[in-house]
Amino acid sequence: MFVQVIRGKGTDREAIRSAVDRWVAELGPGATGWLGSTSGLTEENELFAMVRFTSQQAASTNSSRPEQGRWWAEMEKLLDGEATFQDTANVIVHSQGDLNSATFVQVMFGKSSDLQRLETLMADTLSIRQAARPDIIGSVAAGFDDGLFINVVYFTSEAEARAAEGQSPTAEVRSILAEMTALQMAPIDYLDIKDPWLKQPRSSS
Repeated sequence: MFVQVIRGKGTDREAIRSAVDRWVAELGPGATGWLGSTSGLTEENELFAMVRFTSQQAASTNSSRPEQGRWWAEMEKLLDGEATFQDTANVIVHSQGDLNSATFVQVMFGKSSDLQRLETLMADTLSIRQAARPDIIGSVAAGFDDGLFINVVYFTSEAEARAAEGQSPTAEVRSILAEMTALQMAPIDYLDIKDPWLKQPRSSS
């Protein structure tokens, strides 16, 4: 799998959502290798989008389409300033359900001194917590150069996620979380998307 991550500052929530819907309806059918996307804005209008493809070649082919360029030129007009882009094939998907059924998504940005070890620990934590945290549907983790990473976690609802946050973790989970914290080279930056736009090819619906 290959992902493209886009961040920016939105100016018009409804217009951005309409643009995303238009891409799915008009450009999505011709985007070979497109697997789906997770996007939305925070309450502070921070835009996040993660687009998943089968390969880097598929993503590059889509980016080079003239209609994609025209669509993005219109999308840019809805942003305050320039967007930032990150691409990677270092992607790990964990799921205990349909990620597209989530109604709340939390995105974590960070930097680790040992990205491979961190990815293992995140997988271990999710596996252990599956029984105790039915609010967690799954996650998509992406690693980049210099130890940068993004972890997108999908929840059944914000209310259930907040309620579960108050639970005391087991000793095993606390140990894993302590090691994860020791590997962090910078504080975690969180984005809460309370109205996620979860898209996939129509043929997969």
